[in-house]
Amino acid sequence: MQLSKRSFMAMIAAVFALVLADAPAKAANEPVSVVATTGMIADAARQVGGDLVEVKALMGPGVDPHAYRQTRTDIAALTKAGLVLWHGLYLEAQMEEFLLELDDTRPVVAVAETLPRNMLIGHDDYAGKFDPHVWMNPNLWSRVVLSVRDALSEVAPQHADAFRANAKAHLAELGELANYTTKVLSSVPPESRVLLTAHDAFNYFGSAYGFEVLGIQGISTESEAGLNRIRELVDMLVARDIRAVFVESSVSDRNIRALVEGAAARGHEVIIGGELFSDAMGADGTYEGSYLGMIDHNATVITQALGGEAPDRGLNGRLAAGS
Repeated sequence: MQLSKRSFMAMIAAVFALVLADAPAKAANEPVSVVATTGMIADAARQVGGDLVEVKALMGPGVDPHAYRQTRTDIAALTKAGLVLWHGLYLEAQMEEFLLELDDTRPVVAVAETLPRNMLIGHDDYAGKFDPHVWMNPNLWSRVVLSVRDALSEVAPQHADAFRANAKAHLAELGELANYTTKVLSSVPPESRVLLTAHDAFNYFGSAYGFEVLGIQGISTESEAGLNRIRELVDMLVARDIRAVFVESSVSDRNIRALVEGAAARGHEVIIGGELFSDAMGADGTYEGSYLGMIDHNATVITQALGGEAPDRGLNGRLAAGS
């Protein structure tokens, strides 16, 4: 049974009361308790915070942030946190109202909302809002890392120097990543620089690397892909002799497979070039489960599938074999 808004807010208030009643006072030298909505933000917080933070990500591998709704356990974690980091730009559409309410009780920062508006991409299907998938461009993501650094420094100013040093080291890694992705993706023949995926998550990627980007669904996975859209894309695959499309780890592959089958019925062979990480990273504890590994994987897989040259194990040989 779906709760009314009044019932839902009453439940939240009850959880707040229980948590605040049970919460012991924190010692000044204890790690900062950080709750992040997405794995990408959690990774940035761990990189910047190091041993000075304890970070929990609400959304793990394969979880779609567009459709995610907070659970009772999430609410308890969020109300205990010393700092809450969320993306913003309407990525966490189902959680946004709750997160805005939470801002009245503790530090809550939408880290991507700090990006200059002239760096963001609009979309015809997303009236009045910006495409939230800024992590697809490592140079843009570097600015989000700085927002994470500033948020941590605000809640724990005694550790600001350490946060600055950690952020500087991580930004150097992101610079190496950006150089690698630019190098390998530029080896894809210009006529093959078409990236077709399950939903429209790669616009910042396309802008950064000169790829035409197409999604079966819109920016949000909540949008539906109709039969007309599938037919249009099958026609395009055939007319432009596009030979590879890509599935996403956090989105059903049903529509992509319909494209492949539709093209086959027209006598045109299309392969699935690989699985990309779009709205979530890889498995916890793996290289692909970090932001660096996520983008390294995507760039390497796309390059190889579309006729470019990239090492099998990606940047510094860290990708899993056969990834």
